[in-house]
Amino acid sequence: MLPELILAQSTKIMGKVTDFETKEPLPFVTVAFIGGKFGSTIGATTDFEGNYALDTRLATDSIVISYVGYITVTKKVEKNKFQNIDIELKKNSYTLSEVQITPGENPAEVILKKIIANKDKNRRENIDALQYESYNKIEFDANNLTEEYRKKRVFKHFQFVFDNVDTSTINGKSYLPLILIENISDVYFRKEPKSQKEIIKANRISGMKNESITQFLGDMYQNINVYDNYIELFQRNFVSPIANFGLGFYKYYLVDSAYIGNKWCYQIMFKPRRKQELTFTGSFWANDSTFAIKKIDMRVVDDANINFINDLVAVQEFDLFENKYWLLTKDHLVIDFNIINNTKTVLGFFGRKTTTYRNFVYNKPKDEEFYKTPTDITIADGSFEKSKEYWAGARHDSLTKNEEAIYKMVDSVKTVPAFKTYLDIVKILTTGYKLWGKVEIGPYMSIYSFNSIEGNRFRLGGRTSNSFSKKLMLSGHVAYGTKDKTYKYAGGFVYMLSKSPRRSFGASYKSDVEQLGESQNALSEDYLLAALFRKSPSGKLSMVTEAKGFYEHEWFTGFSNTINLIHRDIYPIGDTKFEFFNEGQRELQNSITTSEVRLDLRFAYREKYVMGEFERVSMGTKHPVVKIQYTYGIKNLFNSDYEFQKVQFAISQWVNVSSFGYLKYNIQAGRIFGKLPYPLLKLHEGNETYFFDEEAYNMMNLFEFASDKYVSAHLTYHFEGLLFNRIPLLRKLRWREVVLLKGVVGSLDERNRTYSTFPSTLSAVGKPYFETGVGIENIFNFFRVDALWRLSYLDHPNTSPFAIRANISVLF
Repeated sequence: MLPELILAQSTKIMGKVTDFETKEPLPFVTVAFIGGKFGSTIGATTDFEGNYALDTRLATDSIVISYVGYITVTKKVEKNKFQNIDIELKKNSYTLSEVQITPGENPAEVILKKIIANKDKNRRENIDALQYESYNKIEFDANNLTEEYRKKRVFKHFQFVFDNVDTSTINGKSYLPLILIENISDVYFRKEPKSQKEIIKANRISGMKNESITQFLGDMYQNINVYDNYIELFQRNFVSPIANFGLGFYKYYLVDSAYIGNKWCYQIMFKPRRKQELTFTGSFWANDSTFAIKKIDMRVVDDANINFINDLVAVQEFDLFENKYWLLTKDHLVIDFNIINNTKTVLGFFGRKTTTYRNFVYNKPKDEEFYKTPTDITIADGSFEKSKEYWAGARHDSLTKNEEAIYKMVDSVKTVPAFKTYLDIVKILTTGYKLWGKVEIGPYMSIYSFNSIEGNRFRLGGRTSNSFSKKLMLSGHVAYGTKDKTYKYAGGFVYMLSKSPRRSFGASYKSDVEQLGESQNALSEDYLLAALFRKSPSGKLSMVTEAKGFYEHEWFTGFSNTINLIHRDIYPIGDTKFEFFNEGQRELQNSITTSEVRLDLRFAYREKYVMGEFERVSMGTKHPVVKIQYTYGIKNLFNSDYEFQKVQFAISQWVNVSSFGYLKYNIQAGRIFGKLPYPLLKLHEGNETYFFDEEAYNMMNLFEFASDKYVSAHLTYHFEGLLFNRIPLLRKLRWREVVLLKGVVGSLDERNRTYSTFPSTLSAVGKPYFETGVGIENIFNFFRVDALWRLSYLDHPNTSPFAIRANISVLF
């Protein structure tokens, strides 16, 4: 790169072009820099609202604005700064001869059909094997930084950071760069059998070193393929402008034709046919002979029913290699995040991603063993230790002045004492724990709670922090109830052998109250909100002591086994005892004791994760998630009372249904072998709070149904506003429709039905249990409310045929 370009700053211009007389916006107007030092012409075309934006580091001093039928205008610009230049064009005074227009097919649609017909030939997935180097540059910026906002007391110690404030040509917002992430990868793709592997060989992250985030921001996890019919963004399906059925969603206009490089191309602009659909507006250039996309510039429509995204712009450029392979060479994505839609006063964030590709190698696949690795993404040793000299030579493009300043700014901010205080507050709100040196205290929402058994419950808990160890985490808590006057406690550890693939072992011991028969998704009993929104007093708790050890082994990303050794004692609360009938003889026991070995298998093909040092969050997968669990109870081991076997199978999936929403299903089946008391049977998951629990039967009470063999199904369909978006009065609310159906059928062997005395509310599921509901989600962007109906067993005590439930649901 030329040294003048390395030192140059950006010249940024945005504005609107209108008709001088009517003041109406003019679309398709050409606006371009002219007279640049390096002889290049950089331009843009106004959108359907007459808006344009230009951003270049090439030295320029003027722009020219031209449009058929209007007088061409030239405007002076100031180099190396942001400016807003609105332009009014006057019509030419000459008159045109009469032209007769006859009906015919829209030429833009003719070209589109040829693009669609050639998609398979032009997409890079058509190549048998491909290898390339990618350079990723990801930046996070704070925006809407008004002068009033900068003067707030919270920024008293940070005024120096505002020296780096810039202005975006996306929407004219001022922004402050906060985080910059760079990585360089070698990526390998093979068509048959389909395989993909990425080796991240260099990383540079301002302010942190997190390998999981680095993986998630690599080339394989962050891409838009315009040749797909649907482009998935934030788990929403947007219709591609060149989808096979694009004519049903977009209007197309042929606006220009010109050489781009040495390729003659057509420019086609597009906009959606209807309001509030998940579509784009923008333009693309298509080659006239291969009908491949040369460049596309698209923007999510401003009325799309999507939360927290004020703006999203994607620009992609393609080049022809070997005279037959059209390959993506530059990919730029800008996202404007904000809690409030379409605001310029509330603090928000820009996310920017620029990726460039080079050093292509075609049709030279690696050996089979090369692709057989536990994870698709590998971080090379020493990737975080690359020198400044390495980066200066390895980057595909130089950093701007503000980008380079981010690294220095982050180091400076970390030395300010007030920064640590603000960081602690953010961590408490997001994790529930207060960092205190090598220990984290929490979770804070469980410090106080109450129930009918314990009365007022006070709990003090914590865990070791990453500064204690990034391999070993210790945790524990102690609690006391003012009514039962009993101390409860727990402690344990986790040791990480490897994070990718994940391999760990640990052990724990607890002596505390537990609610049997609630879902894994339920709020814990000592969580304050669970106590506040409980329908009835929590009188169905049991006292449990449990010793547990486990080893988790992930074979490759998404496929893992866990072996668990568990010893449990279950005690009834108060002076009651468990009652049994063994060969006709009545027996009373103070506890139920089991020792078991449990083997878990989980398979989620191509699942994505973001991982901390010990915990990781699944970002989902398009494929089914399969879980198989086998348990063997060993009698007489550590005084265990029972020998038994349990087998459970579950499959779940999140299925996109084109642009009509998505379906979530969860199907389970299980069988228990052996004669067991009711606490060891399958207690179907009820819910006795006003919170909607997605994994429970929300119209079923706790301890209402038990089985030793069962099949259950949960079906939920999210319409994503498909109906409400077409009703003018509801469209502005951005509400989204949900329908659900849940059912379970099971039975009990006679020996399990008669072996122990069931609570008066507990029975077998002799006939199917069903409940259904309709809901509205995305209320004020955060809440979901469901109207639920119970369809069977309406004669059971303390049940209702209808109820309203609500929960917090954060969706894009």
